[in-house]
Amino acid sequence: MRERRKAAGYRSVSKWVARRLSATPYSSHRIAEARSLAMHVLVAKKIERDPTLLDVPRHNLERWRAQWPHKPPPWWREWRALLQRPWPDIAALITEPSENAARLRQSTPFAGVLTDAERARIYEAFGS
Repeated sequence: MRERRKAAGYRSVSKWVARRLSATPYSSHRIAEARSLAMHVLVAKKIERDPTLLDVPRHNLERWRAQWPHKPPPWWREWRALLQRPWPDIAALITEPSENAARLRQSTPFAGVLTDAERARIYEAFGS
């Protein structure tokens, strides 16, 4: 059997060597998703302490609505419906690690809830 493998061009392997395919073990997209999730967890904590901050994303949606007076994008309608739900439902969604939640976080209306310093700490924690 060894002779046939050798004749076919196979070589015996005495040990496995792990190779790095890139300089970073995670793609920049995955890091951005994790950073976004971390930001939304902090957003949820802040709004839990001060429910008036929920006015920020609602105001952002209304401001964005003016940009599309005839037909808003699907994500806008989705966020509008979600922001009409009870706060625990909203908090659960924005902190969920699912694909759907990650998709929604890409067009988040929660900009402005975190301070510049809070955002900077999260970016620093993720090496960005």
